[in-house]
Amino acid sequence: MQTALADLEWLRKARIRKLANVQAEPVALLQFVVEAWIQIVECRLILKWTYAYGYYMPQDKSEKVRFFEYLQGQAETALERLHHCAEKEMEKYLNASKPSEDFRDFRVKLANLTDVTRNYFENLVRALENNLAEVEECVNYEKRNLPRSPGVSTLTT
Repeated sequence: MQTALADLEWLRKARIRKLANVQAEPVALLQFVVEAWIQIVECRLILKWTYAYGYYMPQDKSEKVRFFEYLQGQAETALERLHHCAEKEMEKYLNASKPSEDFRDFRVKLANLTDVTRNYFENLVRALENNLAEVEECVNYEKRNLPRSPGVSTLTT
């Protein structure tokens, strides 16, 4: 977390200017990079919170635990893709000797990854704020609507 904050500060002070110079872009058009790093920092904070949430989840609610782990895993995967793009893939454009022809593609990719990651984390937070109510709704729906054979459960625990 501290590393992401330090990277954000370093990005704002030095790397954006360097990227602007190398890619012949105005600093104002590079805001998408700063937005990506802000998203990374915010998501790392949320992840720290979700680890505590998961630790204190009642283990007897296996459907909720599985759903929580699924949402958390999806959010983590999206965050890692975003972080890799913002850190590793950007190096190519920072260290180029002249403006890169595919910089526009990088801009679109990073902006899209930022949006996708934001959506995953918003869904995760919303689900946790609602105490994973979606799980109970699905379980109740299944109990009401699925035909059952004697001795066969429709839910796995």
